[in-house]
Amino acid sequence: MVTVSDAPEPGFRLSQLIYDTRYRSLTIQVVVFMLFVASTAWLVDNTVRNLSAMGKDFNFGFLWNRAGYDIGQMLIPYSNDSTHARAMLVGLLNTLLVSALGCIAATIIGVFVGVLRLSKNWLVGRLMTVYVEVFRNVPLLLWILIVYAIFTEVMPAPNAYRIDPATGEAAMSALLFDSIAPTNRYTAIPSIRFDRPLGSLDLGWITLSGTFLGFVAAVAAGVWANSVVRRRAVAVQNATGVRPTTWWKSVLLLTVPAVVVLVATGFHLNLPTLKGFNFTGGTNVSNSLVVLWLALTLYTGAFIAEIVRAGILAVSRGQTEAAYALGLRPGRTMSLVILPQALRVIVPPLISQFLNLTKNSSLAIAVGYMDLRGTLGGITLNQTGRELEAILLMMLIYLAISLIISGLMNIYNNSVKLKER
Repeated sequence: MVTVSDAPEPGFRLSQLIYDTRYRSLTIQVVVFMLFVASTAWLVDNTVRNLSAMGKDFNFGFLWNRAGYDIGQMLIPYSNDSTHARAMLVGLLNTLLVSALGCIAATIIGVFVGVLRLSKNWLVGRLMTVYVEVFRNVPLLLWILIVYAIFTEVMPAPNAYRIDPATGEAAMSALLFDSIAPTNRYTAIPSIRFDRPLGSLDLGWITLSGTFLGFVAAVAAGVWANSVVRRRAVAVQNATGVRPTTWWKSVLLLTVPAVVVLVATGFHLNLPTLKGFNFTGGTNVSNSLVVLWLALTLYTGAFIAEIVRAGILAVSRGQTEAAYALGLRPGRTMSLVILPQALRVIVPPLISQFLNLTKNSSLAIAVGYMDLRGTLGGITLNQTGRELEAILLMMLIYLAISLIISGLMNIYNNSVKLKER
């Protein structure tokens, strides 16, 4: 009887790194990585040599020098005696402020316009189409300049809100129950006041309001408690087939803790009033912030509207017909059936629009809004002559902001995507 054994496997040969598909991809990765490291080392060495030839070094010590310039719009205390690091922090907070406000407002407008573009009303649908096409096809910088020109040339002066003693009326009336007064110099809005604040927490480089921390803690506790209630409702539904009513519990958990903190701290709004030539009592917001926020909102909202429209059209029409067959009205069908399914299509491109809006906020320099580009990448760079350090630091900050936004939105995207069983 003859037995045939398997042929012995040949030993490893260097040629397998190129010709064997088991090793080829690894070889390519190693080669590319080595080329990348070599290119980076050459670039860094070349930069250091050029800086040395110019009598410069590479360090960030300039951040602790006196800034020597003023910033009009700021969220934390700052003076011209503060350091460049403090000025950078003020600019960063200004960037985050206009970006957050822009993302929220653009999302609201985008969803509203995107839904109305699908309206069966011909006039409404065409008006929304005109808005989308006009704002999408004109550069953002032009919209910023147009809105800025409107605010500086069309808006009235503050004294236009003064009441004439003879007639008892003013030439201009404030908006929203006399709480917001746009002028050609600033926009007066109500300020938030607390009769019984909870103190503050001094971290050295920044001071956190105890009232704000208490409000955030109350909201977080309400959200956590609401998630517990919803999970229990789902468990009951899976066990019995009947979902318990939880909407009133959610409303109470999401609102009562925050309202309790606001009442306990004596929350109230201080409305702006005209005294002399300016408004006092409220907060005078720089028009550069309002202009930038409005232009970013309207511009990005047009793109989000198209994303929302495409997401809705991606949902099968049979879903709408099934909802109508169950007796749901069009509004309830859109909010309960269509939009939840469309979110799986909407969220990924929506992330890109949020990132674009955040990076487009650097155009604030066109209207004099002191964001990160205006402070670190503008005055600080020009005063210190540290071009490489300032630009590199600014790039890293924008990269970190973009990665954080992308990460948070990806977490939400994973929560709404279809899960296979």
